[in-house]
Amino acid sequence: MDSLELSPTPVGEECAQVGAENYHAMARKECNAFIKQLRRQFGVEPYGARLYVKSNPHDFGSYLEVACKFDENEEEAVEYAYKLESNLPENWDEEAKLELEGPQGGPLSFGAVLRSK
Repeated sequence: MDSLELSPTPVGEECAQVGAENYHAMARKECNAFIKQLRRQFGVEPYGARLYVKSNPHDFGSYLEVACKFDENEEEAVEYAYKLESNLPENWDEEAKLELEGPQGGPLSFGAVLRSK
């Protein structure tokens, strides 16, 4: 199995910062929302591919991001993974924005800026 590290959020969006209070909870929430958005945009992973939240070591602690694990012998899985990597969305879609909003309807207080167009 091979793996491509993608991003914790859409490329034009802010993300939770390592070292911030409640980083892991907020980063996991962002990564899970991003996985759902990728599935809405690109479809569910084909046989041999899987989107997941990956933890990586960092000087200030581990950080989380979305990655795609894929079987290099499954052509559809390879194509899916590289299509994701080459076409990451710029911004959160509307469903992800709703998922990331806090209980009072405002953005979560961890610093993730939800930009509206």
